[in-house]
Amino acid sequence: MANLLALAVLSAVVLRPMHPYEMASVLRARGKEQDMAIKWGTLYTVVRNLEKHGLLAATESTRQGGRPERTVYRITDAGRAELEDWVRELLSTPEREHPRFAAGLSVWGVLSPEEVTGLLQRRLGLLEAELAEEREAMARYGQEIPRLFLVEAEYDLAVREAEAAWLASLLAELTGGSFPGLKEWRDWHLTGVLPPDLAELAERGSVKD
Repeated sequence: MANLLALAVLSAVVLRPMHPYEMASVLRARGKEQDMAIKWGTLYTVVRNLEKHGLLAATESTRQGGRPERTVYRITDAGRAELEDWVRELLSTPEREHPRFAAGLSVWGVLSPEEVTGLLQRRLGLLEAELAEEREAMARYGQEIPRLFLVEAEYDLAVREAEAAWLASLLAELTGGSFPGLKEWRDWHLTGVLPPDLAELAERGSVKD
């Protein structure tokens, strides 16, 4: 199972039976859309699929006033086992992800060193402002919420702080002139002619191939 919304649903219903609207309210209150890519429009489809596979079971249907009927679901023993196994896999097994920033870095040579430097300086400024807000929020929440429920925010903060430190180091190389091949990169954009060694690399493909 790869749909992380299904993981979120199981993590909510493991607490107590809920109808889908309530599941969405609980997950939004937890800020789950910040931890994983969630498409809220597929929630009911995900719930039905979980029921189809025996991971959720309908317990009752309720109706209040003129509102549509709502089916309440509970997690099954199979659903609990699936949830636990899924969490074990996510925690124990590294998985290469493909962030948009890495995609941009992989083709950054199409821009001049000067433009890249300006763009990365802008990114670093925005990132540092966001990090300051996150640190303030973490300090505030840490006084009210057990750390058990904050570790994913700690992880996100640590990753983004590492990115900021790496960006600052890279920018120091670019602005200080110590980045390898900087002259050739600049000359390429001034003359439109790619140096032979870089052209050969570009033709051969990624150094990771």
